[in-house]
Amino acid sequence: MTKKYHDTEYLYLSACIHSWETRLLTPERREQLLSAPTDRDAARVLEEMGWPAFDPESEAALDQAVGRRREELFAHLGKDMPDARILDVFRLPTDYHNLKVLVKSRGEDCRRLLMAGGRWDPEQLLSDYRQRELRDFLPAETAQAVQQARQALAETGNGQECDLVLDGTCFRELTRLADAVDCPALTDYLRTRIDGVNLCSAVRARRLRKGPDFLHRVLLEGGSVSPAALEEAAPADLRELYAATPLREAAGLAEGICAGGGSMTALEKQCDNAVLRLAAKARRTPFGVETALGYLIAAEAELIAVRTIMTGRRAGLSADAIRERLRDIYG
Repeated sequence: MTKKYHDTEYLYLSACIHSWETRLLTPERREQLLSAPTDRDAARVLEEMGWPAFDPESEAALDQAVGRRREELFAHLGKDMPDARILDVFRLPTDYHNLKVLVKSRGEDCRRLLMAGGRWDPEQLLSDYRQRELRDFLPAETAQAVQQARQALAETGNGQECDLVLDGTCFRELTRLADAVDCPALTDYLRTRIDGVNLCSAVRARRLRKGPDFLHRVLLEGGSVSPAALEEAAPADLRELYAATPLREAAGLAEGICAGGGSMTALEKQCDNAVLRLAAKARRTPFGVETALGYLIAAEAELIAVRTIMTGRRAGLSADAIRERLRDIYG
């Protein structure tokens, strides 16, 4: 029988988290990053937040800094997290990102694209993949998905087909983890993520005039709205389908995009913001698993925001152009 953890077992960790939260990216710090005179000045703002020093002119150095920040996040939480499976929910997508990189690299050097912070060391994963030893290293379902992704890529030459195989396996594993943990806040988080992925997939399929077979293959199980309901829905039905979910505003935007207005970037941002609103709600819990979950979501959002800002600055984008790409920040 799976152990049920009590909120009181999170008292010490929750106290630590409330201290660490003061160093997360805030709206004010985000504006400092955007308005800093030079990239090096922006990097110094990050150092003041506890980020490792790095050369802001180097994309590889930024990748390494983000990876170290992610590893520190899991190391700090892992020492006192009563149920470590919650950390795996956030580690696991990094593993599947790395597997997609390995499959699509087709033997070329892809080390720079691998990310730290998953359950498996990326260097070990790379070595085992090259030596065809993944079936000894990965769970059976994951190893089988890698083989299916390789076959799909070989047969079609389309990287999207590879992604479909591995994304489906990733979310099935995430759903099993969330079910095993038996945490309503975690279940809500994952369900909202799946709803966002499915809503965006449905809109893209309609804009690209893809048939029902394509939609049937890309939609994920586990959301508030079933794949079958989404497959049958007309664009005008989306708002009603998602009316009782955190994505009701995003669904309204999706209807407009299907009708020819709005952008996918705006829709993806709206879906991500719905997840961040859940994090804000969880972080207001004084102690318990919700506190840890809210902090994890906020910390992951920080990593994405910092990468977006620093990459945008290096590309010469204006602060306003970068701002349009950034998700909300909830304190």
